This record gives sequence, structure tokens and C-alpha cells, in this order.
Amino acid sequence: MPRLIAVPVLAAALACGPSRLTRREAERDIRKDYPVVVAVRIPASAQVAKGSSEHTRLAALQDALTRAGWFSVVRAENGDQAEFRFMANPKAPRAVKAVPGGFELRAAEAEFVRILPGLATTPGSARVSYLIRLVRPQEGFPVFQRLHPGVKLYETKERHATYRKEGQDWVLQGTDESFKKAD
Repeated sequence: MPRLIAVPVLAAALACGPSRLTRREAERDIRKDYPVVVAVRIPASAQVAKGSSEHTRLAALQDALTRAGWFSVVRAENGDQAEFRFMANPKAPRAVKAVPGGFELRAAEAEFVRILPGLATTPGSARVSYLIRLVRPQEGFPVFQRLHPGVKLYETKERHATYRKEGQDWVLQGTDESFKKAD
């Protein structure tokens, strides 16, 4: 009698598909989204509180862009607020693109390296850690380095992806990558 029960249980387990996300499946899904363009976003104008982290970032951006001669920056301070207005100069490289709300300056590309061991799975979801690295620096890379002084080319950085189980399949829900696919 135990033999008759084992066959239906085994058949049901095989019909349900894999209950765990495999590293190979996760790597296939994530790898297709790379390489991505790493870009510096430059607002056309921004008003921030003096002394805030955003104020420090915009001041560093102003310094890097005016030093390169690519942008003119008008900076006005009113009480505890500072306003920055960035305007591209004719000397700006072709890497500077106008986007809604400002400009985008290509700095480099990031490529997929590998999935890290130890997928964190629960019955209905999974979290995957993986590595990327910066490659192919472009004209805007010195500006990017000014904003992110600890980042170096070819150095790896950890990223994360989340999956959700839908029926028999694992579906990639998203990653914490903030850059878009390279052309």
C-alpha cells in the first residue's frame, strides 16, 4: 500500500515544477538587462536647503561641470535655501543629452559579473545578490568620479534582484539598479 501512495505524491511534486529559484535561471534573467549606461543626472534647476547632502552634491556638480567648461551655473542663495540653475554651453560634449527636467551625461557602462552564492528564498519570493562592474569610461567619467570619489573602474559592486513565484515560474520583479539598458 505505501508504494501506491508514493507514485501520486512523486507525480504531483514533478508537476508543480521547481520550488526553488536556481542560480542559472536568475543569472539568465538578470544578465539580459546588462550592460547599463551609468550617467550623471544634471537638473535644469534645483532648490535645496543649505548644508544638506543634496546641496553638497550640487556644489560638487557645479564645480566639476564649470571646471570642464561644459556648463554655466547660476547659484542664488536666499536665507537657508540655495538655488542652482545649470545651462549647457556650446562647448559641452555630445555625451550631454537634454532630458525632461535637465540633462544627462554619460559616464561609463556597468556590466554583469556573476550571481553571488546563497539565494534567499521563501515559498513565494526570492532575493538574489549579484555583482556588476564599471567598464568603458566615457567623457563624463571625471564628473561621475567627482560625485562618487570611492568608485573605481573595474571594481565590483553588489546589487540585488527580487523574484516572485507565479504558478510554476519565478518572475523577476525588479532590481535595485538605477541605470537604464545601454543602446
